[in-house]
Amino acid sequence: VQLQASGGGLVQAGGSLRLSCAASGRTFSRSTMGWFRQTPGKEREFVAAIIRSGSSAVYADSVKGRFTISGDNAKNTVYLQMNSLKPDDTAVYFCASSILGYFRGSGYTDKDKYDTWGQGTQVTVSS
Repeated sequence: VQLQASGGGLVQAGGSLRLSCAASGRTFSRSTMGWFRQTPGKEREFVAAIIRSGSSAVYADSVKGRFTISGDNAKNTVYLQMNSLKPDDTAVYFCASSILGYFRGSGYTDKDKYDTWGQGTQVTVSS
């Protein structure tokens, strides 16, 4: 299983970016796909996820209403549309895949539940 993330870059506060994550070796519709982000010296934190087959999309409170996760089953690709970006959104963004399709409580926010990770893409938001 491989994940290839792309779409990061430099954008001004208030701007938008769309990240993409192409999956190979695993059927997207049968797995949970998530996005996490990490800044130097901090733990990798949950951003958003589609829990199996797009049945539900979940978000961290910090991005709710600004970010949208979506998927294209035909392309085996998940997207993260990021609008109204803030300097605090600056981080390396990682896509991740989990074979799990069900999580107790907010288990989908636990990075240890994801077994495959992409290489990360840098997002920098200037003020």
